[in-house]
Amino acid sequence: MSMPHRLIGSGDHHVLVLHDWFGTSSGWGPVLDCLDGDAFSYALLDYRGYGDRKTVGGAYTLAEIADDALTLADELGWESFSLIGHSMGGKAAQQVLAQAPGRVRKLVGLAPVPAGVYPLDRDGEALFYGAAQDRDKRRAIVDLVTGRRAPRVWLDLMVDRSLEWSTREAFGGYVKDWVTADLTERITGNPVPVKVIVGEHDLALTADVMRATWLSHYPNAELEEIPNSGHYPMYETPLALAAAVETFLRA
Repeated sequence: MSMPHRLIGSGDHHVLVLHDWFGTSSGWGPVLDCLDGDAFSYALLDYRGYGDRKTVGGAYTLAEIADDALTLADELGWESFSLIGHSMGGKAAQQVLAQAPGRVRKLVGLAPVPAGVYPLDRDGEALFYGAAQDRDKRRAIVDLVTGRRAPRVWLDLMVDRSLEWSTREAFGGYVKDWVTADLTERITGNPVPVKVIVGEHDLALTADVMRATWLSHYPNAELEEIPNSGHYPMYETPLALAAAVETFLRA
């Protein structure tokens, strides 16, 4: 296999897993210990400039992530598969759906960025576009999306890992694309079964945002809000997250 990845399980239901802006294929926390490897095969991909592919350069776009994800599926021999995308990875998963709609069985958006342009005011642009070069801005973002309730040590760990696991060029490149790209026309009305999962304490990608975007775009979409979690339920509430995802994939 030429595309580096992590593979969990050997089940017949194949699932491509796309990480968030701060994470990598190894940045999924305790939830990986809760997955049913007898029923599912999960393939976790690193984006260019991240994790095991940190030295791989690229354009750092959603379309590039989708091309690499489809290449991995082909290498694995997966003609059809489900998708899980977290945050930025949720928008990247919709890019995969737009490029290969006939191959996608189900789609799980986990605190996912919507398909349209992500609105930022002047302060938001300074925060998000400045985060590639500024550790404090990265920390402020993680603190915001976890409801300003996460322990200091964990916030610092998440920021330190993001600095270690990705290049600043890739981190800065991807944010410009996922903020400005508009996939709405390409995915609206797609009948694929969709599950959207958000944490009740996420102050950015809230249940109301999902109702106005994801649930309005997909006719077969459902929404679940996980209590006692923010943007990172894979760390905050891993058992509840694993149960929500796999119950949907099994149905």
